[in-house]
Amino acid sequence: MANETHEYAPDQYPLSTARLLEAQASYRTVWTWLGGIGLALVLILFLPWQQNVQGTGKVSALSPQDRPQTLPSRIDGRIERWLVAEGALVKAGTPLVEISEIKDEYMDPQIIERTQEQLDAKRQGNRDKTAKVAAYAAQMQALAQSLDFKRAQTRNKIAQYTAALEQATLDDSLAADQYRRKESLYASPLGLTSLNDLQAARLKAQSASAKRVEKRNELASAQVELVAIDAEYGEKIEKARGERFSTLAEIQEGVGEVSKLRNKLSSVEVRKGYYRITAPQDGYVVKAMKQGVGEMVKAGEPLVTMQPVVSRRAVELAVRPMDLPLLRVGGKVRLIFDGWPALQFSGWPSVSVGTFGGEIVVIDAVAGTDGNFRVLITPDAADEPWPEQLRLGSGVHGWAALNNVRVWFELWRQLNGFAPTVPVAPKASGGKS
Repeated sequence: MANETHEYAPDQYPLSTARLLEAQASYRTVWTWLGGIGLALVLILFLPWQQNVQGTGKVSALSPQDRPQTLPSRIDGRIERWLVAEGALVKAGTPLVEISEIKDEYMDPQIIERTQEQLDAKRQGNRDKTAKVAAYAAQMQALAQSLDFKRAQTRNKIAQYTAALEQATLDDSLAADQYRRKESLYASPLGLTSLNDLQAARLKAQSASAKRVEKRNELASAQVELVAIDAEYGEKIEKARGERFSTLAEIQEGVGEVSKLRNKLSSVEVRKGYYRITAPQDGYVVKAMKQGVGEMVKAGEPLVTMQPVVSRRAVELAVRPMDLPLLRVGGKVRLIFDGWPALQFSGWPSVSVGTFGGEIVVIDAVAGTDGNFRVLITPDAADEPWPEQLRLGSGVHGWAALNNVRVWFELWRQLNGFAPTVPVAPKASGGKS
C-alpha cells in the first residue's frame, strides 16, 4: 500500500535499539558543549598571562639582631633556679636563669677579698724593693765617695813618701861622700882624721842608706795600697750594683705577678656577673633548652631561646638559581601568608584576593645549603600593610611579576623548561637627530 505509515511499537523492536534511537538528541547536545569548551580553551590560549618567578619561605626579621637567638652559659655551672616562664615578655637586662659555680678555684665565697689581699701584699713588696734599690744606689754613691777620699789620702801619702825618699837619697849620697872623704883623710900619711871620726862617718853613711831603703819601701807600700783601694772599693761597688740589679729584676717579676693578680681579680669579678643569664634585649622567652634545677651546663651550651621584639618584619624567600637573574633589588613581589585567606591567580595578579605587596631589599650573593638563593622582602609602602597577626616563622608563598605574554606561550615555555625572559629596558634616546 502506498503512503503507508509505520508507527513505532515498542513491542516490535529490541529494547537496546530503541534506546539508541532515543539518544540521538543527547549526542548532539554533548558535541555542542564539547565544541564550546574547545573554542573557549582556544580563546584562553590567546589571553594575556603575567609571567612570574615563584618562591616559598617564611616570615622573618629584617635586622639580624631581631631574629630568634639562643642564650648560652658563658661558664661551667649548675642550674639553681629559673626566674622566668616560657612565653614571658621580658625587658633588656631581666634575669632569666641563675647558675652556681662548680670549679674548685672559684668556690671560695671570699675569693675577691683574698685575691685583693694578695694583690695589696705584692704591691707593698714591690714598694719595699723599690726602696731597697734606692738604698743600694745611695750605698754605691757613698762607696764611690769613700773611694775618691781614700785615693786622695793615699796619693798624699805617696807624695810624702816620694819627697821623703828623695831627701833620704840625698842624705845617703852626702853621708857616703863624707865617708869617702874621711876614709881618704884617714888613709893619708899625715893622718888628718882619727879612727873615731872615720867610724862615725861610716855609721852615718850606713844609717842614711838604711833610711833611703825604708823610704823607698814605704813609697812602694803606698803605691800598692792605692791599687788595693781601687780593688777593694771596686768589689764593694760592684757587689752593691749586682744586688741593686737583682732587686730590680725581682721588682719586674713582682710587676708581672701584680698584673696576673689584677687579671685574676678582674676575671673573678666579671665571672660573678655570669651567674645570672640576662636578656640582651626586649623580647619573648620562647623555650628553655635545659629543664629543671640542678642540671649541669657547660660553657657555650645554650640555655634558653629568645625572640626579640621585631621592629621591622621581612620575608625570606628561597629562589631557584635559574630564576635569580630575573630579580633585582627594588622589584615588586606579591605574597600569600599561611593561615591568611587568599585567592591567587599568578597569571592575573589584578584579580588576586588576599595577597599583599612586598619589595625586594636584599638578594644573597651565595646560595644556601639547599642550592637556592635567599631573597629578603619588606612590606611595600604603597600597598596594603601586612597583617599584624603574623608571627616569625610563618610560611609564605610569593611571586614576582615579569613579562606579559600569551597563555599558549607560557604553556609552551613550561613544557620545555625555559626560563622567563627579562623585560628589556628602553634605551635612552641620543645620538644624531
